[in-house]
Amino acid sequence: MDDDLTDEGRRDPQLLLIRLLPNFVSILALCAGLTAIRFAIAGNISLAVFLIALAAALDGVDGRLARMLRSESAIGAELDSLCDFVNFGVVPGLVLYLWSLKAEVGLGWIAVLIYAVCCMLRLARFNVGNRKAQPEEKTSFTGVPSPAGALLALFPIYLTHVLHWEMPPLAVAMWMVGVGALMISRLRTPSLKRIRIAASLARYALVLAVAAVAALITYPWQTLFLLSLAYLAGIAALALRNLWRGA
Repeated sequence: MDDDLTDEGRRDPQLLLIRLLPNFVSILALCAGLTAIRFAIAGNISLAVFLIALAAALDGVDGRLARMLRSESAIGAELDSLCDFVNFGVVPGLVLYLWSLKAEVGLGWIAVLIYAVCCMLRLARFNVGNRKAQPEEKTSFTGVPSPAGALLALFPIYLTHVLHWEMPPLAVAMWMVGVGALMISRLRTPSLKRIRIAASLARYALVLAVAAVAALITYPWQTLFLLSLAYLAGIAALALRNLWRGA
């Protein structure tokens, strides 16, 4: 029998190595998220937050890579969802617990569990929604996406570095629960990746993106603080617009 044949008598299909790149990026994001826990345990909260932000950035890349390389698959989608739950459902909760909530052992841990469950439910709803046509999702999401939720949940840490004021543990726990509620809510939330602009404005959008990245590198806490406030303002604006239309 030909050595190139498999046990079923068929040739083993060939796969371009570069088509595995999206899955590699997802795994790299998972490694960043898990490493954030390690640094949080060691007391290096700043690096832990950076690694969560890195995982969020990589999460925005893997799906686009899969579409560009035409390597989308059911396994890749499941891998991405599992990595998202760990990176944005488990890791932020543990980081906040190690940073502020250990003093409120019972209440703090309950907040971590609620946040993680809300993230899991948000991802489950998103996965189901992806299998159906949802025209209303073109310019906005239903509920806060898990990467945005993770970065929003870390807002008390940004607040401490920018205003030099630390939220009480009870307030941090309530904030986490509130962000979890936003993730599973039916509120419309901004989706920048679905916004279209005129071709003539593309150069300005690129300059703005470069400026945002430069600000994030140079003034990380201030930039994350302002981006969080801008995101919350966007949610409020969408909610008011929907109320106005429904009136």
